[in-house]
Amino acid sequence: MPKCQAAANPVRAIPSTALLGLALAVAAVPALAADRIATQKVEIEVTEIVGGLQHPWSVEALPDGAYLVTERPGRLRVVRDGTASAPVEGLPKLFVGGQGGLLDIALSPDFATSRKLYFTASVPGEGGQGTALFAARLSNDETKLEAVERLFAMNRFTGTGQHFGSRIAIGADGTLFFGIGDRGEMDRAQDPQDHAGSILHLNPDGTPAAGNPFAGGSKGQPEIFSTGHRNPQGIVIDPADGTLFTVEHGARGGDEINMPKAGSNYGWPMISYGKHYSGADIGIGSSAEGYEQPVHYWDPSIAPGAIDVYRGAMFPEWDGDFLVAALKYELLARIERDESGAITGEERLLEGAYGRLRDVKVAPDGAILLVTDEVDGQLLRISRAAAP
Repeated sequence: MPKCQAAANPVRAIPSTALLGLALAVAAVPALAADRIATQKVEIEVTEIVGGLQHPWSVEALPDGAYLVTERPGRLRVVRDGTASAPVEGLPKLFVGGQGGLLDIALSPDFATSRKLYFTASVPGEGGQGTALFAARLSNDETKLEAVERLFAMNRFTGTGQHFGSRIAIGADGTLFFGIGDRGEMDRAQDPQDHAGSILHLNPDGTPAAGNPFAGGSKGQPEIFSTGHRNPQGIVIDPADGTLFTVEHGARGGDEINMPKAGSNYGWPMISYGKHYSGADIGIGSSAEGYEQPVHYWDPSIAPGAIDVYRGAMFPEWDGDFLVAALKYELLARIERDESGAITGEERLLEGAYGRLRDVKVAPDGAILLVTDEVDGQLLRISRAAAP
C-alpha cells in the first residue's frame, strides 16, 4: 500500500465568509446496471451515465438533472438521459496537445436564470501557449455558447505542453479562484511577476479581486493569490465554512493538498516531499522558513486529478471528508477528517476498476460524479446501495 502521510503541524486557515453554493436540482438518473461495491463504512453502487467520451476532463450538473462534460481535445457536450449531445458550438480557438486543451467548467451561481458559465483552456498565442479563463452563456437550446469572452490569460506563453492547471472554484461573493501550473519550468512558480505556478483570484469580469497580495502590481502580478504551486489540477471551497483547498501534482512523490491563503508561498520547487523523476533531491528539503506546509501529502504519488469536500445527504458517514480523483492508481481517495478538520486516515476506492479518474464532484443529491480520462471515457455516478 503506498505511503500516505499528513504533514507535520499543518496550519488551518481562518474560515472565510464565502460559501460555495449552486442552486441545482436533484439529478435524474436513468435506471442502468450498477456495480455494487463494499467500502469501509457503506456499500455503494457505481453506475455508468454515459460512455464513449474522449478524455473527459470536467463535469457539472445542470439544474434540470443533465450534465455538462468537457473533453480535453476541445469539445463540450450535454449529457441527458444517458446520451451525449453533439459538440456544443462556439468554443474559442484552443491549443490541443500534451496536457492541454479544454479543461475545467463551472456554472455561475445564477446559472439557472443567466445560463452563464466559466471555463479554462490552453490557448495559442505569442511565444507558444498558455492557460486562459473564459466566460460564456449556454444557449437555451444547449447547442452553442454565446457571448464568449476571454476574461484572463497568463502573462507568459511558452512552447511546453504540460502543467496548465487548472480548475475553478467560485466564492459566495462570485469571485473566481483557479490555478495555473509551473508549465514544466519549475522556477517560474517562485516569480510573483509570472502567473505560472500560482493560484489566481479574480472578479467575475476578470479583474483582480480585492485582498490579493500584489495589488497595484509593483511587487507581483495583481491577479495572484498565492505562489509556489507545481501543478494545481484541483480546487474547491468547502461549502461548510468557505475554506479554500487545492490538490496538486508533485514530481516523484510529493502530491499535496494545500489550503491557500493570500500572500502565502507553498514552496515549489524550493521544498517538496518528493524527488525529481531522475531521483535527485528537490530544493532544500521538505520544509524551510517562509514556505507553507501542505495539509496532506502522498509519497509515492497518486497523480491527483481533482478534489471535492463531501457535504451531502447521501453519505453522512463521509461528511467533511476530502474526495480526490487519482490518475496513477486509477482510484478515488477518501481522506477522512474529524470534526476539527484534522486528517485521520485514507480509504482507496475503485482502485484499478474504471481507469484514470480525472474529475470528482458531489452532485446536488449527494451522489458523487466521476469522469475517466481515457480514449473511451465515462461519466460515472456513485450512489448509496439499497439495502439487500
